[in-house]
Amino acid sequence: MIQEEIVAYIRSVFNKPEGFIPLHAPYFGGNERKYVMDTLDSTFVSSVGEYVNRFERMMAEITGAKYAIAIVNGTAALHLALVLADVRHGDEVITQPLTFVATANAISQAGGVPVFVDVDKDTMGLSPTALRTFLENNTYINEEGVCINKTSGRRIVACLPMHTFGFPLRIDEVAEVCNAFHIKLIEDAAESLGSYYKGAHTGTFGLMGTFSFNGNKTVTCGAGGAIITNDESVAHRAKHISTTAKIPHAWEFVHDEIAYNYRLPNITAALACAQLEQLNSFVENKRELASLYKNYFSEKGIPFVQEIPGGKANFWLNAILLNNREERDNFLAFANQQQVMCRPIWTLMTRLPMYEHCQKGDLMNAEWLEDRVVNIPSSVRFLPV
Repeated sequence: MIQEEIVAYIRSVFNKPEGFIPLHAPYFGGNERKYVMDTLDSTFVSSVGEYVNRFERMMAEITGAKYAIAIVNGTAALHLALVLADVRHGDEVITQPLTFVATANAISQAGGVPVFVDVDKDTMGLSPTALRTFLENNTYINEEGVCINKTSGRRIVACLPMHTFGFPLRIDEVAEVCNAFHIKLIEDAAESLGSYYKGAHTGTFGLMGTFSFNGNKTVTCGAGGAIITNDESVAHRAKHISTTAKIPHAWEFVHDEIAYNYRLPNITAALACAQLEQLNSFVENKRELASLYKNYFSEKGIPFVQEIPGGKANFWLNAILLNNREERDNFLAFANQQQVMCRPIWTLMTRLPMYEHCQKGDLMNAEWLEDRVVNIPSSVRFLPV
């Protein structure tokens, strides 16, 4: 059977004929232990320390952004970015239905209301065509230059697309649409560290981009997040309100607004710095794995998700497309029974009880992908420790 052949092939590429193969395991082969021990020796393990500053410098250099702000996790980074974009209670934020729940949750946590627009099949990310169609049919620009939803009467303040599994979406086109309709663009680049579109790193096409360093990401420090931006005022305010809005003083505790305790701890940043040092080798390794998968599945006549022209993906998670939900579920049951961890793509946000009431466009591409996408093991392989 084809599913038995696929499982056998996955075992062969990971050189593991038996036992459990995870979907994406972390790889600690660099200075992780050394840097973490440095923080313990220094006693600076909380939000003040050299590794937090180093992490921000490294993220700015890697992405090409002028500023990077270290945040405690990816969801907090999304939430803070929306606050910085002036999303207020009752404002609307356009996003995609095919995403991890943190994207929609961050909108809600900022007081916003998600509006769901379809994705493109080939990127699995927000479709610029669907976005433009939705905005042309459902909104107008008022006298103050604000985009207003005709149905709800609410402001549409921001757009939050997500680069699914590290595959860049057509983010330049999304940016053009957002500019035309006076909507701020924030990129959920949680999964796409090391991914580029038309020569620019994901997260740099809008006002802000956010990243995650959760335990399953290409680069991990257990948790961790970051906001990047080219706007100096946004960067200054991001650091200020992520550190409880405390006014610098030698001894007084003075805070000038309600804010957040979102600063990344130094001990966590130490682990992140050691991982970032290895990013290029991780991405190269993962792209080699994707090439093996691409050749194998091409021979089997099974579609393998690839980057679009102009895109350079980190291939955080590799994905195949099966014929329908029944075939998908049969394969998932078999693979996981054989201890080869495979997963479906997420349940659409519009099917979840907290978001099923939200306004949405025609989601036929997202629904099509939901029935067919399967993620297969994608860990870094065989690097020397």
